[in-house]
Amino acid sequence: MTVSSYKKVAKQLKTKPAKLKKFLKHNSPKERSTGLSKRKCRRCQRTGAHIRSYGLHLCRHCFREIAPSIGFKKFN
Repeated sequence: MTVSSYKKVAKQLKTKPAKLKKFLKHNSPKERSTGLSKRKCRRCQRTGAHIRSYGLHLCRHCFREIAPSIGFKKFN
């Protein structure tokens, strides 16, 4: 079964709960406890260029967009 996302197949199996449970057991991505994929941007879900300081949890792209509205100033 070739599917781009396991969620598409899970949607089709909603009427068959036993098969859905077995499918999710073997095909859903595992929950991460550490690593890059554990830390994602709150706005866009990117994993790279992540800013964790001050509890922001934003990627650099989103930070540049909303920085003035949350009180950061650009010094030059």
